[in-house]
Amino acid sequence: MCKGILGIKLGMTSIFDSDGNIIPVTVLQAGPCVVTQIKTESTDGYNALQIGFGTRKDNRTSKPLKGHLEKSGGKNCRHIKEFQVDNPMDYSLGQEISLDLFNIGEIVNITGTSKGRGFTGVIKRHGFSGGRKTHGSRCHRIPGSVGCSAWPSRITKGKKMPGHYGVDRKTIRNLKIVAIRPEDNLILVNGPVPGSQNGLLEINKLKFI
Repeated sequence: MCKGILGIKLGMTSIFDSDGNIIPVTVLQAGPCVVTQIKTESTDGYNALQIGFGTRKDNRTSKPLKGHLEKSGGKNCRHIKEFQVDNPMDYSLGQEISLDLFNIGEIVNITGTSKGRGFTGVIKRHGFSGGRKTHGSRCHRIPGSVGCSAWPSRITKGKKMPGHYGVDRKTIRNLKIVAIRPEDNLILVNGPVPGSQNGLLEINKLKFI
């Protein structure tokens, strides 16, 4: 069985369960994905499936990639990722992978790229409490003292400083699947997931399931 699938984040909403409790959910469009390459231990050293998701214009696809995708049907996939698989011989090139991998109530890990925040200060980037808010204070949002005195006379490595924040690969673990709508290729998971709207996500099954 394939260990995951690709999808995009559509947004957040809320639904009611059978007991009338409100549940915040993130709506994901997952699949359908196409198997573009099958990797085995004998040829590549490990078992995996390379799957493609989405569509891309012909003039935006390189010739080497077109030749690679022709083996699986010639569909120009926008995103290509690899996922582990127990037995790769159960799959064939061009086979479609849908939401049959998942069940309602299953726990999954979702990986994506966090939103970019630009250049930010230490309060927003690292959660510093800031300086005093009293009259005469001149250190409301500055980081404060960062250097050393006579020795070693430099800023230590790894010091939390202002800088670029966001656009990092993040994984949110143990998210519960609340609902699955296979006719629309939608998955509803409890809680937020990283990234902005229409951002690419990897939906991974847990190893013990």
